Amino acid sequence: MDEQIKQIAERLRGLRDVLELTSEDIARDCDISAEEYRLAETGDFDISVSMLQKIARHYGVALDALMFGEEPKMSSYFLTRAGKGVSIERTKAYKYQSLASGFMNRNADPFIVTVEPNDEPIHYNSHSGQEFNLVLEGRMMLSIEGKDLILNEGDSLYFNSKLPHGMKALDGKNVRFLAVIM
Repeated sequence: MDEQIKQIAERLRGLRDVLELTSEDIARDCDISAEEYRLAETGDFDISVSMLQKIARHYGVALDALMFGEEPKMSSYFLTRAGKGVSIERTKAYKYQSLASGFMNRNADPFIVTVEPNDEPIHYNSHSGQEFNLVLEGRMMLSIEGKDLILNEGDSLYFNSKLPHGMKALDGKNVRFLAVIM
């Protein structure tokens, strides 16, 4: 995980350098705290997908370019075989697998997210747009702006992702869910 985060941090610094911006410029433009952005560039901070998405959308770059260092190339279709999506493990307890990383100019970013159980407090984030989650395996608590919702296998939730939200695996087991960020 550490190496992947460090690579993302390098790509963030590279984007900022190419655009000739300060870290304060990016923080202001993308509605991110300046301290959080500075930490993200160090590679010693858990960089959220929502932060990367805000930056990618604001500056017109592909989310995949920041996350995986690859530009999407397909415009008609992009096939992802089972278990073969490009993955990033942000923390030991949180893994994203992109399902459309090769498709250009997407209107949505679909991921299979795996959350391992832990005793840490829920990490909340928010981002522009909307989000859809469908539980594939396990149970999780999804908290939206202080309202705790329990989702079981097969349950889904569509919500305003500007509201602070976070999730936690329940029952001491991993949870896998489809997350579509729009």
